[in-house]
Amino acid sequence: MRFKIYLTVAGLIGAAAVAVAQTHGSEHGDGMDHTMHGQRGEINDTVLTEPGQGAFAALSEVVRVLETDPDTDWGQVNLAGLRAHLVDMDRLISDAVVAETDLPSGIVATVTGEEDTVATLRRMVPAHAAQLARDDRWTVAASLSATGVELRVTSNDPAVVARIQGLGFFGLMASQDHHRAHHLMMARGENAHGEH
Repeated sequence: MRFKIYLTVAGLIGAAAVAVAQTHGSEHGDGMDHTMHGQRGEINDTVLTEPGQGAFAALSEVVRVLETDPDTDWGQVNLAGLRAHLVDMDRLISDAVVAETDLPSGIVATVTGEEDTVATLRRMVPAHAAQLARDDRWTVAASLSATGVELRVTSNDPAVVARIQGLGFFGLMASQDHHRAHHLMMARGENAHGEH
């Protein structure tokens, strides 16, 4: 009797697994139907807020803005350039190797990595340092080295020094909320930071 119960439960679990697999297979198999995704989104578009991986989501958001703007100059749009920049952002966060040294007045960060990462650092850190330097509460200097870049951020204000040290290299690279405007400029084919 117990054996039959186990077989029945196992059968029910197996049937449920097949049903789930068939459901997922019909949506995401070789014949993925994006039309169905769109129809479901129209029925209940408040369930999801991000269409997948971060760079894809950023591109998707930019495309939506470009498509709704009647003044978009499609001949100047450069989504490939934006995609390359998003790859750089991911590489910087994931692959950069950072050695930070606290100074009495702030920090110095020596940043290196593999060849592709070093190329990313040389594109991104000086450009972002220029953005950071717009904040007159601190002094910012970025310099290239044989193995990567060095970022030095200092201040005479102890409260700002604490902020600099608390942010560290990655926090400083993520601060100054200009990224979204910068990305839209890049997508429109406008010169943003001189990158890409």
